[in-house]
Amino acid sequence: MPSAIDAAGWRFDNSYTRLPPGLFTRSTPVPVKHPGPVFLNAPLATALGLDAAGLSGPDAAAIFAGNAIPPGADPIAQAYAGHQYGHFTNLGDGRAILLGEQIAPDGSRHDIQLKGSGRTRYSRGGDGRAALGPMLREVLISEAMHALGIPTTRSLAVAATGEAVLREDALPGAVLVRVAASHIRVGTFQYAAAVGDPALSPALLAHAIRRHDPQLADAEEPALAFLEAVIDRQAALIARWLQVGFVHGVMNTDNMAVSGETIDYGPCAFLDAYDPTTVFSSIDRQGRYAWANQPGIGHWNLARLAESLLPTIPGDEKAALDRISTVLATFTARFAEHSLAGWRAKLGLRTEEDGDQALATALLAAMEGIGADFTGTFSGLAAAAEAPVATPPFDAGPLADWRAAWRARLDRQPQPLAEAAALLRRTNPLVIPRNHRVEEALAAAVAGEMAPFEKLLDAVTHPFDDTPSNRPYRDGPPSGCGPYKTFCGT
Repeated sequence: MPSAIDAAGWRFDNSYTRLPPGLFTRSTPVPVKHPGPVFLNAPLATALGLDAAGLSGPDAAAIFAGNAIPPGADPIAQAYAGHQYGHFTNLGDGRAILLGEQIAPDGSRHDIQLKGSGRTRYSRGGDGRAALGPMLREVLISEAMHALGIPTTRSLAVAATGEAVLREDALPGAVLVRVAASHIRVGTFQYAAAVGDPALSPALLAHAIRRHDPQLADAEEPALAFLEAVIDRQAALIARWLQVGFVHGVMNTDNMAVSGETIDYGPCAFLDAYDPTTVFSSIDRQGRYAWANQPGIGHWNLARLAESLLPTIPGDEKAALDRISTVLATFTARFAEHSLAGWRAKLGLRTEEDGDQALATALLAAMEGIGADFTGTFSGLAAAAEAPVATPPFDAGPLADWRAAWRARLDRQPQPLAEAAALLRRTNPLVIPRNHRVEEALAAAVAGEMAPFEKLLDAVTHPFDDTPSNRPYRDGPPSGCGPYKTFCGT
């Protein structure tokens, strides 16, 4: 009779290991003392073709913690580089192991990675481990982002290690099982271009195109076509971040995936009161990765990708630089297009007028002036569209003036207000992972009480539902709370 490990439905391929070995190192997870189940994302497991019922016992915990390798896996640590706060360094998976690529029933391919699975060649003095709180934080935020319709890595499982992790204090250890379209980063291309092996960059480019843009395989200039595709994905992604008040917190080039998925939920958080200069990361003292700076940083990171692709463009170097610069310059217009489309939806606009961007900008300015709650203001627009008279917070001050202009704009649409209100309810979430709620849930989980985490996870994965169970999670922080700060959790 097959074990739960063999019967779980693993269908691995390992295309990354067929690349030149300079891009990775074969590495196995370091076993832990007492692997135990903490969290399983049963719907995601089923979508991946796995037997969710069979992944809840000790055999599954052994896989998720790294003590057992599922059949067909070929574990590796990936090499990459990165500009961290603007400074270039060689990096790599210092506490992560890629088991392989699960082939789902629909034929799609998904990286299965263990995060917190012990030291690798790239650990640079770190212990290769992760604490329970940050791993559960990634579950909450990544699954919330997925529910919001924003491309993201996913969280399949968390396993306890039965070992302490030493940070400022001794913390319970854990391993996260992360699922991604791939873990190819801008920093992966930077690494390939920097190490001096001319075979790496062309092989990596061909692999990335096969993985994410197979329609570009016969493009006249594959590197330029691939760059164009990545630019469009990143422009769309960052626009979506801004429109839910998300601050990634550490937009280093090693944290930008060429797939266009949000990756690496370290010091990230969501806005409460709207302030475009908001920074949550405790180490981002200059505001490099503030909410409003994210489009510019995205463009900067894509410039580093463009530089790394230059060796794959045949012909004269100056001509190649001119062509790649022309493609890179399209980011601004692409971001503006994605951004305006998103703001129109958040304002209930089904038609297009020249003043729509100014209308969105005016709302943000009014919100900033009074410190209005970002999510609460936008989620209140549906009721404001249908109400015959202004209601709080749109009945006084700058928001009242803005409401008058907005209602006049809605009245110029041929669609009835009910249709605008329906769009507003589909677009503006009622619930996000409020920072104070996240901290409450994680503190309880670390203390051994998972119920607050489970309730919050249910709420943030149904962000548009106006239900009694969701209502406690809609409010901002209690008065008197100081500035919220996050930490990377490494």
